[in-house]
Amino acid sequence: MNIHEYQGKSILESFGVGIQRGIVADTPEEAVEAAKKINETTGSEWFVIKAQIHAGGRGKGGGVKIAKSLDEVKSIASDIIGMDLITPQTPPEGKKVAKVLICQDVYYPGDSEPSEIYMSVLLDRAINRVAVMYSTEGGMDIEAVADKTPHLIFKEEIDPAVGIQGFQCRKIAFNLGLSGKAFKEMTKFVNALYNAYVGCDASLFEINPVLKTSDDRIIAVDAKVSLDDNALFRHPDYLKMRDISEEDPTEVEAGEAGLNYVQLDGNVGCMVNGAGLAMATMDIIKLSGGEPANFLDVGGTADAARVEKAFRIILKDKKVKAILVNIFGGIVRCDRVAQGVVDAYKNIGDIGVPIIVRLQGTNAVEAKKLIDDSGLKVHSAVLLQEAADKVKELVA
Repeated sequence: MNIHEYQGKSILESFGVGIQRGIVADTPEEAVEAAKKINETTGSEWFVIKAQIHAGGRGKGGGVKIAKSLDEVKSIASDIIGMDLITPQTPPEGKKVAKVLICQDVYYPGDSEPSEIYMSVLLDRAINRVAVMYSTEGGMDIEAVADKTPHLIFKEEIDPAVGIQGFQCRKIAFNLGLSGKAFKEMTKFVNALYNAYVGCDASLFEINPVLKTSDDRIIAVDAKVSLDDNALFRHPDYLKMRDISEEDPTEVEAGEAGLNYVQLDGNVGCMVNGAGLAMATMDIIKLSGGEPANFLDVGGTADAARVEKAFRIILKDKKVKAILVNIFGGIVRCDRVAQGVVDAYKNIGDIGVPIIVRLQGTNAVEAKKLIDDSGLKVHSAVLLQEAADKVKELVA
């Protein structure tokens, strides 16, 4: 589950991570009041107005701007709230901004120059460990840094049995070229950041930039946080942070129906029971020359109502040219699924695209007979390759 920057910062602060102070606002008037409070508590006379959407690259799209007065705060907030913000990480049409975060200016003058650092904590699946990735090239696209100057990206692997160690925090601060107060601040920052990652069951913490201020404080200026959906039952307070308006409406609808659905860019809809079988189904569609349009797992208790709902969700995607239903009957009976396919076809009416059904396992023979005797334009298959070849033929 992705959350907004202001929510991510609140989590970081609860674990002792230093952050850039900010107050969220829904209207230009609230933005001005937020700026006044920030001025009272921090003394900041300039303010940063940040659009709150679930996407990076906001500054490039005009979603992050500096205001040098309260009048500018109101004017800029008026421009950003309600805009369709387009960034490299949004859909082509962009995302509508519903709120902004008013932040203190942390690039104030001092004894040294501020410097920006990239830092993230994530699960490295290649080594099955949590890793801290960091670079002196903060504020830039980390992909570009990795491509052009890979020697400037460092990675520290954490042993899950003991957690992050003091020497690792010091090593990170040393590799970032810090010294004195900034060095000590960074070691505390890294330790707190790792504890936050583990403590809230996150799948990603990305802070770009982490700022070394002109007075050698270390603070998170940004916060891209993704929480593990499977662990949210342990964090009901974090679950309340979910912003459904930022999610794909079809995926939200599928989740409410108990379906695991992820939209893709292809033209062959998939309806499968079991995540592993779904992945294998998408693979064989791809190998047969097709492109999967979605990942859809109807689960092990698929009935007629759930199958019909799955069809309706798949058909919301206008790019779908065929639907492949691939069910292995272990817990679920194949004939029940087959009856669900027939009932769904009749209830929906003209589906408009060919349907290929491959059922194997419990009552598979009876299921195939149900499909074949239905009189509907549904193609049955026994082997998965046979089903994939049929998809290729019909789509072509």
